[in-house]
Amino acid sequence: MTSPNEIRVPANEITVAKRIDASIAVVGNPNSGKSTLFNRLTGLKQRIGNYPGVTVERHIGVLKHENRAVELVDLPGTHSLSAHSLEEHIAVDVIFGRMEGTRTPDGILAVLDATNLYQGLFLVQQLVELGLPTVVALTMTDAAEKGGIQVDTAELSALLGVPVYPVVATTGAGLDMLRRALVGIKDITPPRRVRIWPELAAAAERLAEDSREPLRFAELERLLIDGPTESNRDILGKLSDAARARIDTERAALFEGEPPIARDARIRYTWVRSVLDKVQKSAPAFVTWRSRVTDFLNLPVPGTIGLFVVMAIVFQAVFAWATPIMDAIDASSSALSAAVFQRLGDNAFSSLIADGVIAGVGSVVIFLPQIIILFLFIILLEDSGYLARAAYLMDRAMRSVGLSGQSIIPMISSFACAVPGIMATRVIPNRRDRIATIMAAPFMTCSARLPVYALLIAAFVPATKVGFLNLQGLVLLGLYLFGIVMGVLTALIMRQTALRGPKPPFALMLPEFRRPNLQTVAIQLLGRAKVFLKRAGTVIFAVAVIVWALAYFPRANDIPADLDANTAAAMQMEQSWLGRAGKVVEPVFEPLGWDWRVSSAVIAGFPAREVVIAVLGTVYAVGDDADEGTLSGRLKSATRPDGSKVFTLPMVIGLLIFYACCLQCAATLAIIRRETNSWRWPIFAWAYMTTIGYLGALVAFQLGSA
Repeated sequence: MTSPNEIRVPANEITVAKRIDASIAVVGNPNSGKSTLFNRLTGLKQRIGNYPGVTVERHIGVLKHENRAVELVDLPGTHSLSAHSLEEHIAVDVIFGRMEGTRTPDGILAVLDATNLYQGLFLVQQLVELGLPTVVALTMTDAAEKGGIQVDTAELSALLGVPVYPVVATTGAGLDMLRRALVGIKDITPPRRVRIWPELAAAAERLAEDSREPLRFAELERLLIDGPTESNRDILGKLSDAARARIDTERAALFEGEPPIARDARIRYTWVRSVLDKVQKSAPAFVTWRSRVTDFLNLPVPGTIGLFVVMAIVFQAVFAWATPIMDAIDASSSALSAAVFQRLGDNAFSSLIADGVIAGVGSVVIFLPQIIILFLFIILLEDSGYLARAAYLMDRAMRSVGLSGQSIIPMISSFACAVPGIMATRVIPNRRDRIATIMAAPFMTCSARLPVYALLIAAFVPATKVGFLNLQGLVLLGLYLFGIVMGVLTALIMRQTALRGPKPPFALMLPEFRRPNLQTVAIQLLGRAKVFLKRAGTVIFAVAVIVWALAYFPRANDIPADLDANTAAAMQMEQSWLGRAGKVVEPVFEPLGWDWRVSSAVIAGFPAREVVIAVLGTVYAVGDDADEGTLSGRLKSATRPDGSKVFTLPMVIGLLIFYACCLQCAATLAIIRRETNSWRWPIFAWAYMTTIGYLGALVAFQLGSA
């Protein structure tokens, strides 16, 4: 049995100290340097999981100092204990000990940005009121000094009633004293209770007198401010019937018709201003080239131009930088598969290993370079403070289609691959906006669609000039624009129907530009890569093996021995379960102009659409020679039993529309399941996009044929 002072971790995770002296919640505003400080204190001695029942990640690390160890829990950034987004609710629930499966913190590490004390002290004062042993880490002190800001930490500590330690997380300055304080946090005297709002404190005391179980005054004060919401149901259950009936009366007397949060903010910020007058001195800041660049990029026109330049660099990097690594992974996978056949011969077991296991693993790992490159840029942009500016600049345009400015990064990222794009929606705090963005992201033209587009456009669209433009290039551009329009319309429809709700206020603090910490970047990249391989990889691998079995069995016994390998492979495919499935569903796709061979390729392509080229090469007896020229010639000459052409222009246009809309990617479905914590959304996305693709292909073929 595990004692409260022990942490048990799986054998494949980093081994940490068995005895943990305390659990400390790391709390701070977004962009306050909280995660950088957490990574600096814990290093690689941390693990990433999910909070029970939600998709918000839980980062837990261990700080060891002088033969003592404490557990640090890095909570999502929050501006106050009145939660609005899902991440803020998680942070507040952990702080109050209401999160299932999470230990109630023994103390608080409050992270306070020295360059923005006005905003940070609002939260720190609320944390001090909890009555837990608290340590304040004053971060960004080097940036504050450069900006002409001087903070009297001794006076600030006296006013707060808790120790304050100035640190620079990027360089490690001041961390030794902070570490010593954290490992001995249980020895710190809890802060005295300061009554900033005496009337609120008195009302909380009256409710506490009628509670069935002991409640902290801070919890009752949050109940009075936030009201009897769903997040406060545990507190309500501990009050007597008389106390619950008196809540509305107490709130009416406290707020006198003024919005509760506004009244609370007005009183607390009055206190914050009084503290700042005593502890902060601001000298005229020295104007540097960095501040001039910052001011220039904050202007609407230069800022927007700069955003598109940055996004163009990211977009190009995800494509160009990843391609050589992806090609190397693909070549290694092919070479390993060939070695398996050479070593074990051509049999079911070798095919399972080569075509099922190796190809399945390769189809997962090949995404990894794009994942790492994309998240490298996202982490760098976030740590530098640029991501907040990008969200601010695009907010007005994105709100016109029901999204927020924070949706722009995931949408652009999805042009490389929907998987990292959907993972990038974690920067969106509002759940409705986040799910709407997730539903729109798969419509963006990802790199897996390009081989199909290239094959069909090269084969059936003439390379003629339209003015000074090429018709084939215009068709490809049209497919990209079509995907953007469908994604935007989907988001708009979702926000007007299933995800209807008020547009959340978009309040955000623009942080100063700063240099990202390389250790933090490396740790976060490693975590993203592990999560992707572990969660998405298992699903893709399993589906790949299933598709292999469907294409391999049952084995055909009537194939003449003198046939060439490609023709024999085509006959085997026709008699396999996959080929039979294509013939079974052929009547469903016949209105689109497809025969059983195209239907088989599309079915095989549902786990990963890039598989379609290989399957078409097999069913049309091209095999390993399925390059664009050879296969396009086979497609052009493909006929039905009655001699009519299979690939007509209307059928090809419909097929392109189908691939532009249909969700054929097991990795995307797995990531949607992970990010929404439900199978409802991936099933809906698959059904919705498949229906849209089918109807689009049907209209294109029928109208074109008519």
